Amino acid sequence: MRKKIDLDRFDRRLLELVRADNLEPARTLADKVGLSVSAVLRRLRRLRDEKVIVADRAIVDPALTGSALTMHVLVRMEQAGAQTMDGFAREIARHPEITGAWDVTGEDDFLLKVQVGSMEEYEAFTRRALGEDRGVHSFTTLIAIRTIVEDDTSRRPLRDL
Repeated sequence: MRKKIDLDRFDRRLLELVRADNLEPARTLADKVGLSVSAVLRRLRRLRDEKVIVADRAIVDPALTGSALTMHVLVRMEQAGAQTMDGFAREIARHPEITGAWDVTGEDDFLLKVQVGSMEEYEAFTRRALGEDRGVHSFTTLIAIRTIVEDDTSRRPLRDL
């Protein structure tokens, strides 16, 4: 269970700002939140140390990584036992084409976000990762035509911790 972390209005405003752009200079952040630069830097360091901010990442244009096509793949396993499910989860985590994966409820067992450069690449991926020898009963592929919202967690409001 996560320990309670007290976030005041300055912390919340800083989090709002760095979620939108974590490269914004501390002096600009200080002006926007009404604190000194050193106070902003101290607060950001604390938020990282306390794992409120868990990562700082650059999101690269998928076309530059050879990942112009995005598929969402629903996977149904032959057997849904813990050993099979855990083994499959470990195995799919090794495939660089998988940029997101979730264990889900319902008729399907997993939801995968797969990014590849071509349909040929996707076919090779499915043979490697989703073949019968992996315990997969079936899978359904949904091809993304266009992105409406791209994994933008900054859209979610902060809640009390």
